[in-house]
Amino acid sequence: MESSDVPAAPAAPTLKPGRGRRPADDVRRAALAAAAEVLLADGMPGVTFAKVAARAGVSKMTLYKWWPSPGSLAFEAYFSVFERTLAFPDTGDIRRDLTEQLHAFVDLVERHGPVLAGIVGAAQSDPGLAAALSEQYVRKRRGLAVERLARARELGQIRAGVDLETVVDQLWGACYHRLLLPADLPLDREFTDRLLGNLLTGIAPDGT
Repeated sequence: MESSDVPAAPAAPTLKPGRGRRPADDVRRAALAAAAEVLLADGMPGVTFAKVAARAGVSKMTLYKWWPSPGSLAFEAYFSVFERTLAFPDTGDIRRDLTEQLHAFVDLVERHGPVLAGIVGAAQSDPGLAAALSEQYVRKRRGLAVERLARARELGQIRAGVDLETVVDQLWGACYHRLLLPADLPLDREFTDRLLGNLLTGIAPDGT
């Protein structure tokens, strides 16, 4: 996946005011699309309920009802745009699948790294955002990675007894370290390829 294939935020479908209750799904989609537009244009500080409500054509009270904070709305909007980009493949070849997933992640960071870093940073002081980040993103993505690694272990592609949670930390922890603690070191495909090569040399089955 080339970095140019990383999707941009969808255009926000502004809802027209009118009589009667509009379908909740339509209202939610409009709010998320509007929040994604604001987030990718202005970063986390730019996402407010007032700005998103005006852009989406929904009421601020609706946003307050569905999201505990603008940060939690911003995160869900981010994830709704990029969830498919970060899907975990399963071709039967663990090296290939990890390489593809890590490439997709660093391509996303190349375009929207400051947004992702802003979400992680804001979560430190926004309990609503912290809960959404943990429940909807971190735990789910860790679970997908561990499941994929477990299947590879069953196929003999990873040595028995390897702590798969630690493998996840070694790979994605290293990427987030470079994202959040910049030290003039690149976070790119070459880095993830070296990272993966070092790791797989250590966890490959004996005799291979």
